[in-house]
Amino acid sequence: MATTADPEGTVPEAASAETQAWPSSKLAWYAVFVFSLSLLVNFLDRGIVGLLVEDIKTDLALTDTQMGFILGFAFVTFYAVLGLPIARLIDIGTRRTIFGIGLGLWSIMTAMCGLAGNFWQLFLARIGVGVGEACTGPSTFSMLADLFPRDKLPRALAVLNFGFTTGNGLALIVGGTVIAMLAAAPPLVLPGFGELATWQTTLLMVGLPGLLVAGLAFTLPEPIRRGVNRAAQKGEVPTIREVAAYVSTYRAAYGLMITAIALKTVLSFGQAAWGPVFFIRTFNWTPVDYGLIQGCIVLIVGPLGAVFGGWLAEWLYKRGHDDANMRVVYISSFFVVPLSVFFPLMPSWELAITLGGLNYFCASWVLGPQNAAMQVITPNRMRGQVTALFLFAFNIIGFGLGPLVVPLLTDFVFQDEALIGYSLATAAGVLGPLAMIIIFLSLKPYGERLAAAREWDD
Repeated sequence: MATTADPEGTVPEAASAETQAWPSSKLAWYAVFVFSLSLLVNFLDRGIVGLLVEDIKTDLALTDTQMGFILGFAFVTFYAVLGLPIARLIDIGTRRTIFGIGLGLWSIMTAMCGLAGNFWQLFLARIGVGVGEACTGPSTFSMLADLFPRDKLPRALAVLNFGFTTGNGLALIVGGTVIAMLAAAPPLVLPGFGELATWQTTLLMVGLPGLLVAGLAFTLPEPIRRGVNRAAQKGEVPTIREVAAYVSTYRAAYGLMITAIALKTVLSFGQAAWGPVFFIRTFNWTPVDYGLIQGCIVLIVGPLGAVFGGWLAEWLYKRGHDDANMRVVYISSFFVVPLSVFFPLMPSWELAITLGGLNYFCASWVLGPQNAAMQVITPNRMRGQVTALFLFAFNIIGFGLGPLVVPLLTDFVFQDEALIGYSLATAAGVLGPLAMIIIFLSLKPYGERLAAAREWDD
């Protein structure tokens, strides 16, 4: 029997988790659909910006390092200020409302990036884009953990990440095509802003679809909160200090897991940000070339990898591996690290794109299990704040440093923009093995925390 909701779509908080059935499969998967759309438009922005790097650099007279700040650090600055306070609102408020408002603000600020005329205007607009991620990420994961039973969550999150892979693929295909079309069309002229460059018009157009998805957020129900630790009073939201104490108590599980995933993210985001530039500079590709070829690869292998990773985590869990989610992350790394080192060193674009595609397939295994790992070991009333802590490290370290490490190597170590492939390979060769060691060390304490979580309400 499906969980009932009030006319505003909120399940009564007084209803005990022990006596309430899980929401209907139809309702739960509709939520996954809406969340996937939000990921699609979110990563549509990220993917297109990568194709526009050379145009933005030329138009605004920027260096690779300045573009690294625009691509990563500016985006995550918002987390450093308001990420945790917003997460606390998620733990005590209506999550779907926070999700919808955040996505709407993200869309507006993405469009504002298209109106930037210098480095600082673009930097500040990118800071505003971070509000969407700060609201939507913790809301999404917290709600999904209350919509799907623990053993089904990895698959749901893997399907959710179709939005991630589809957004990246469509961003590359559509983005490259749109850039070429706008370059051949008469420039857009806006009152008060004058004539816009092609990259500005592209970003202006990309931000608008997110407003439609933000409206769908308010069609979602607010699910009953589950996974409340019996040792705590139900309905009472822990303070930030209490959450910090909880994470500190189990730092062997949380600390190692967050650190390892953050390091892996530095590697993956660095490749995502500078992969298009690598092919453009090394093999004389155009944004259209990269968009069509890499976009098709992402659309095909990304979803396959995400589903395989979710299946593998469930398979391992059913066979008694409490560390199944993190074990998939570890197995994936065995393939991702060497592929990340070798693909930018290949002598031909055919070999480079083939190894890069295989790398993306293996990296996609972790999309569901990696996100599920944090949720299933965290009490419900802490999930928003703990997820924000996870995303803080994930974004500040991963997304903030990832797009910055590669250009720093290019500008200050190799001192030649044409050698960006060596920068990509060096970053992977240093960060990849370090991440693998930390992931391995996290397996035992993570498995112990998941076993303890079985004592909570279902």
